[in-house]
Amino acid sequence: MLAYVAPIIVFGIVIFVHELGHFIAAKLVGVYTPRFSIGFGPALLRLRRGETEYVLAALPLGGYVRMASRHDAEAAFLEGGNEESSALKPDDPRYDAEAMVPFGPKPVPESRWFESKSLAARLFIMIAGVTMNVLLAFVVLTGIGLYYGEVVVGTRVVGAVHAVSNAPALTALRAGDTIAAVNDKSVRNWNEIRDLIDETHAARLVIRTNRGTIAVPVGGSGEPGARDIGNAIDFFIPPVIGDLLPGSAAVRGGLRAGDSVVAIDHQPVDSWSQLQARVAPSAGREIAFDVRRHGVPRTFTVRPDAVDQKDPVTKQMASVGKIGATPADFSSRQPMAIGTAFGEGARQTWLTATKIVAVVRGLLTREVSVRQLGGPIAITRASVAAAQSGVESLFLLIAVLSVNVAVLNLLPIPILDGGQILINVAESVKGRPFSARTREYILRFGLVAILLIFAMSTFNDLANGVRDVVARLFG
Repeated sequence: MLAYVAPIIVFGIVIFVHELGHFIAAKLVGVYTPRFSIGFGPALLRLRRGETEYVLAALPLGGYVRMASRHDAEAAFLEGGNEESSALKPDDPRYDAEAMVPFGPKPVPESRWFESKSLAARLFIMIAGVTMNVLLAFVVLTGIGLYYGEVVVGTRVVGAVHAVSNAPALTALRAGDTIAAVNDKSVRNWNEIRDLIDETHAARLVIRTNRGTIAVPVGGSGEPGARDIGNAIDFFIPPVIGDLLPGSAAVRGGLRAGDSVVAIDHQPVDSWSQLQARVAPSAGREIAFDVRRHGVPRTFTVRPDAVDQKDPVTKQMASVGKIGATPADFSSRQPMAIGTAFGEGARQTWLTATKIVAVVRGLLTREVSVRQLGGPIAITRASVAAAQSGVESLFLLIAVLSVNVAVLNLLPIPILDGGQILINVAESVKGRPFSARTREYILRFGLVAILLIFAMSTFNDLANGVRDVVARLFG
């Protein structure tokens, strides 16, 4: 049951909110909206209230708000027929003699057509869906902060220090050091350590540890910024496996959540940072994982996948080994004030959006492999996994997916909001609409682009699923 309910909840909420944005905006500017549909294709359920018919359709891969438009016929094959072809006949029990087309005989007034509105009003309608998705993510993330509290990393122990070429003084800080103060301010946990590092405005960042004090020049010409130093210092995380991505190298190799990694290739591992350092240069090569599972020593052979990623310190792209596992969560929760929750909700929404933009940019520049694209199957599996992990994980997935929908809908692909915005702006600059044939070609190009992306992501999902099954059957 969970496999069906979780994806419906995740997809349904994100799609509904997006289309609700378009619907509300269209109503506010007076555009006639005869249909509000979740899904495409034949209607499974329909209910008419006022001048709008609300539909639940057979293909739950999106949704749409039908608006009175001169170009209605061009999108008819996606939206279940144009107004003329879907107009009800007088003998239909749903026919309303007092209603406008398609529910009755009355024509739609020119003033209520989409094209009759100003460019500003049309852009308002098209951007409203994206805005609602961002707002949904903000509300969800803020609500999580208020209900569950702030995630606090209780340790002050350094797990690893990554080399920064223009910060030689940082080499005095070592894994295992306990940080007592930053810029002469005492610290109680890693949250405070990182906040104080990022807020450094002086020419030097001063860190006091159990072994002494180091001063790192920051902010000057040729010197790193305070955030760069913060990114170079990892906190200590025990080498215990938490979550695993479906079909990942860790799953294929037999690793499970809760495994405590003792050694990799027979060399002891004391922290998660050491685990990452051993796995990173081992892409495509089999390595031995010595673990303790429920206190019993076991050994597994894992072949890390090669993943292109940007180094957080050097900013250079490199292919590194990844096993698709995250560390067990040893953080705690503390109550969060309302103002702090709002600020954190906004910050997390912005960070999520920037990460998605970075991935899209990486795909376009080939810095990110298209093999990393996930489609509906991956989202379905993620929804089920999130639901199994708890309500918080499910809502986090809703927030992340909602931001994904917002960012991807702004891509300049004709069938998406970004493409429609571009077309309307171009027509406004041109001074007249594109011809019906030109619009049809543009729309078909957009549809082909979306279908290619859908096919590619679905192929990746199926390939990962097959690898997962083979790994389970044959080890």
